[in-house]
Amino acid sequence: MDKVLKQAQSLLQTGEHDRAETILGPLLLQESAHPDTLYMGAVAARYRGQFDDALVRLKRLMEIAPGHSRAMQELGHLHRDAGRIEDALQSYRMAVQLNPALDVCWREQLGLLLQQSKAGINQDEQQISLVRSQLEYLQNLPKPILGAMDLVAQGKLVKAETLCREFLKQAPHHVEAMRLLADIGIRIGALDDAEILLAAAARLQPDNLRVRIDYIQTLRKRQKHQQALAESKGLLDTYPSNAQCRSLYAIELMQVGDYEQAIQLLDEVLVTLPNDPMTLTSRAHALKTCGKQQEAITSYRAAVTALPHHGEAWYSLANLKTFVFEDEDIQTMQQLLDENDSLAASQRVHLAFALGKALEDKGDFEKSFNYYAQGNQLKKVQSRYSADSIAGEFQQQIEVCSPSLLARNAGAGCPAPDPIFIVGLPRAGSTLLEQILSSHSQVDGTLELPNIPALAHRLRRGERLTGESHYPKILEDLKPEQYREFGETYIRDTRIHRDGAPFFIDKMPNNFRHLGLIKLILPNAKIIDARRHPLACCFSGYKQLFAEGQEFTYDQADIGRYYRDYVGLMDHWHGLMPGQILSMQYEDLVEDVELQVRRLLDYCGLPFEEACLSFYETKRAVRTASSEQVRQPIYKGGLDQWQNFELWLEPLKIALGPVLEDFMPSKLGLQSASAHNPNPNPNPNSAPTN
Repeated sequence: MDKVLKQAQSLLQTGEHDRAETILGPLLLQESAHPDTLYMGAVAARYRGQFDDALVRLKRLMEIAPGHSRAMQELGHLHRDAGRIEDALQSYRMAVQLNPALDVCWREQLGLLLQQSKAGINQDEQQISLVRSQLEYLQNLPKPILGAMDLVAQGKLVKAETLCREFLKQAPHHVEAMRLLADIGIRIGALDDAEILLAAAARLQPDNLRVRIDYIQTLRKRQKHQQALAESKGLLDTYPSNAQCRSLYAIELMQVGDYEQAIQLLDEVLVTLPNDPMTLTSRAHALKTCGKQQEAITSYRAAVTALPHHGEAWYSLANLKTFVFEDEDIQTMQQLLDENDSLAASQRVHLAFALGKALEDKGDFEKSFNYYAQGNQLKKVQSRYSADSIAGEFQQQIEVCSPSLLARNAGAGCPAPDPIFIVGLPRAGSTLLEQILSSHSQVDGTLELPNIPALAHRLRRGERLTGESHYPKILEDLKPEQYREFGETYIRDTRIHRDGAPFFIDKMPNNFRHLGLIKLILPNAKIIDARRHPLACCFSGYKQLFAEGQEFTYDQADIGRYYRDYVGLMDHWHGLMPGQILSMQYEDLVEDVELQVRRLLDYCGLPFEEACLSFYETKRAVRTASSEQVRQPIYKGGLDQWQNFELWLEPLKIALGPVLEDFMPSKLGLQSASAHNPNPNPNPNSAPTN
């Protein structure tokens, strides 16, 4: 096949389109045609004037490879050659969203916009200026960096990093190469390296707006919100009329909880850019986070009115959980999915998940499931998730984090008892537990803090961003003083998120993968394991579109296996740290709130406070998908929603296997008569046995 594809590519380059079509013909007839075959087949058909054939091939290609930027570029060429200029412009815009390095798309956009402007059809000078600026930027880049940008867009990060580093050996102060290497670091979680690179680049070129914005966004990802706020304020002071800088400052204000000023700034942006869908959506996010749901709905609706295919706004409405779509909304979303060939994969994903929620609320569970499945399939084909790789990582944790490792380093870490880690799978009730605990006068609620995953990532890699993994094996070689230093750094770096209470919550669910590391650096930290019925938890994750990460949720078999492996790893942690981890079962909490709240507070060594029972009245920003749900009293209606979809969950049941068969809340010891005082030890600071 490779020989045929190379020959076809050569024929297309020399203009022998008929011959290219002939040799590609047998490959195109195969049911599982390769993406490269479909792409070259579409190009050949377009050059031959067979636009319908070209469109069919591109649709097949985008079904199996929805992030294929050159397919979207070719769709733009197809629309252009067919005289559909607006469709062509939309396709080119989608293509460069997927791959900003496609200079051909920028050039074609500029040509079409100038053509329209000359004809008096479209005279958006701001858009023309933006496209021209981006094209000039790409044309001035060295070829190795442009090539590395293209590799990044294709997900070939190892090759991109190698190309970037080789170039930087020759030009160590090339700002755009530094910026691109930082981007690679961000994509694989090396945020500390990205921050260092961008800080250096900003010092070299303080007037480089792209670098300054990337630096601020990286500081935000690292939860350095005060620093990001100061940087964004400085940027706005330098460019006071720049709407992007104003929006960026508003976003950083949101991160530090100043939603009122953020909304005011976004309103100012809307004066300059009336009905800008991105600004309206950001404004709605701010309103939602601080509990102003009706105003948020109005802003989200304004965004989709301004840009009907703005999938993020449609999905954000669905993600309010308590919002119900009208029949007209459902019809509009369905038409967008069925009739708009130029929709980007991300927009299709957002619309599919929004329709899943809309039809679930209508009680049309079969169609609802089909849309959830469609959205997940689109996400899965873009993902490089490997269930075997994750299972191997979990097994390494079990092998390395042994009783002897903990015994050798007993007392080595930072003794601070401040952190309360809530771990588990997404949608298992962790946000509810956080809301309950943060309603206590001695506990600060924070965020899903990235500090532990970031530390694990630093331990995992060597000098290269995408190098060989050294974690968790490296835990066997670290010195006791290093564990103490890591713990002290964690306490220091997380202080910015606290309001002065003696304890605080770190609700990063995936920290369950690093409980050995947490125990070594923070031996007195509390650890709460949030559990939920396997089918309820897994299906809730399957129908939730996460902003990033959680790639195991895109497939029933993957999510079932992940849950099973999670239970196996947690069994190891419970055995390694007997009596030091509290399991909280969501169903038990719903059944008897006061009993379980008292049990939770007893484990944390906290006196009972009534505010923990009226947690839904607590005024605090909640940024997870459960934000609206935790502002309401607990209700039992959501416990068995998965049963509405049970007909289509057989792959999930098979993947869960014995974990599902063995599931009984009572097996975890959660309904014991001693739940009010689960700790027979007279020392109030020691944890209960589970």
